[in-house]
Amino acid sequence: MPLTEKVTFTAALQRRSRVVIPKLIRWQFKMETSQVLNVGVNDLNTQSDWHFFYAKMSKDGRIYIPQLILKLLQDEKSSLADHILEVTLEPGQSIE
Repeated sequence: MPLTEKVTFTAALQRRSRVVIPKLIRWQFKMETSQVLNVGVNDLNTQSDWHFFYAKMSKDGRIYIPQLILKLLQDEKSSLADHILEVTLEPGQSIE
């Protein structure tokens, strides 16, 4: 049973622009690596706007954030190292 509803959580931005999906969420929804997710991110430190993109979860439960999204989130004065992000996951649209 893949993800079927919207889920929101907070996570720290890791090296190589990754965010870890908490195990409880992965287990609760029995998330699969083949499912396309609509991901939204918002930097809690700068209160920036929401930015959305499509992604798949890797085998280790991480999502890679595209460089363009990181550039949009980044403040001119600071880097995004160890920033706290609010993340929303929604099921992506199926092509069927």
